Amino acid sequence: MSDTKPAAGDQRVLTGRVVSNKMTKTVTVLIERKVKHPLYGKYITRSTKYHAHTEDALLEGDLVEIKECRPISKTKTWTVVRRVEASKLI
Repeated sequence: MSDTKPAAGDQRVLTGRVVSNKMTKTVTVLIERKVKHPLYGKYITRSTKYHAHTEDALLEGDLVEIKECRPISKTKTWTVVRRVEASKLI
């Protein structure tokens, strides 16, 4: 028998903002997407929050790339791949 490994394209990769970093080795990432209203045609912003595993110290406001992975805990099934952009100070 040959070993079959899942293809690299099986895991989703999303980009979003860190909105919370108060947990140990976990950040909350907000993903926003635009959807078109079926009747009126107006584009609406929908958002979803994901808990993602990270070993790095990320700050709120950082733009990060997250990848789907095996379940790490009850709510964590994503891991941070890289920081795309650091947060901007006001």
